[in-house]
Amino acid sequence: MGATVGAVGHREYTEQNIDAAFWREVFGADVTAGPPKRIGEGQVGMNLRFALESDDPSVPTSVVVKMASPDPTSRATGVSLRNYEREVKFYNEIVGTLDVRSPRCWFADWHEANGDIAIVLEDMAPSEQGDQIDGCGLEHAVLAVDQLVKMQGPRWGDDSLSDVDWLQRRDAADAERLSGLIGMVLPGFLATYTDAIVRDVGQQGLDFIATLAEKIPAYIAAKDAPFTVTHGDYRLDNLLFATTPDGVPCAVVDWQTPGHGNGVSDLAYFIGAGLLPDARRQFEWQLVDQYIAGLESYGHAINHEWVKNHYRREAISGVIMAIVASQIVGRTERGDKMFEVMATRHLLQGIENGALSTF
Repeated sequence: MGATVGAVGHREYTEQNIDAAFWREVFGADVTAGPPKRIGEGQVGMNLRFALESDDPSVPTSVVVKMASPDPTSRATGVSLRNYEREVKFYNEIVGTLDVRSPRCWFADWHEANGDIAIVLEDMAPSEQGDQIDGCGLEHAVLAVDQLVKMQGPRWGDDSLSDVDWLQRRDAADAERLSGLIGMVLPGFLATYTDAIVRDVGQQGLDFIATLAEKIPAYIAAKDAPFTVTHGDYRLDNLLFATTPDGVPCAVVDWQTPGHGNGVSDLAYFIGAGLLPDARRQFEWQLVDQYIAGLESYGHAINHEWVKNHYRREAISGVIMAIVASQIVGRTERGDKMFEVMATRHLLQGIENGALSTF
């Protein structure tokens, strides 16, 4: 769903200056806004819901404004990793070229000097956010894979994405940086999560991590074309599901890590931690086949074995995310539990699918 966006000159954005002048510049009309209400528990961003009133019928009655995190650690991560910049540019430049259902965007702007952002989005209530900790069943997994196809299918193998310099990419230089980063944060990760890994996965989980840490360059090098638009954090917490018969079945949010790369990583990342281990074992290949069929419906010739081999390997992407992200965002009780289940579920997925033997 395409975005209709505007910009007001890269101003600084705080809760205090989301005021009447801001709303007029966004909607071109006089708007009265109620007090902001924080929603969700974003690790890097902050989401605020505003009730709106206006004589202009085109102004929605409620919107969500996404801003930089108030937590200093999370904010610094969002700035240094270009999460804020990328999300604004995704809404301004990319989303309209895809078929994925994401919230309509009225406005997206980024302050280059200090990292402030303001993104005014459709309020998807009463849709409900998925829960990474609880996991989901087959019904929601099918909806999620359908949206993944609608994100990746339109630009599968599209070489023009190479010209979009702000999209994330995994290359040899990135492999060196990622190896160094993992080496730096791994002790802290293990200090927090070793007990859970041993309890839920066993010693083989720790052995998997040790081997993986040594093989990052080879893992990155194995990510071969065709490439497409990737989400980079395609998981239940970033999906909204309908709670009413007329609601949007599934919408995708949190576009802070869009990339140009191997799309199967998004698929494996979602399946590996989005489903509880028993459900993942039961349904993962059904969902992989759904993904392949969806891409083929866009007219692409898909090598089924290529997809399945990448799926087996890309459990690694979830392990890496758990190791790194858990150490560079502000800690919360729910966040700690979320990274724990991500790590243990992806380790089981990787071990059971022989991920380390695929490259």
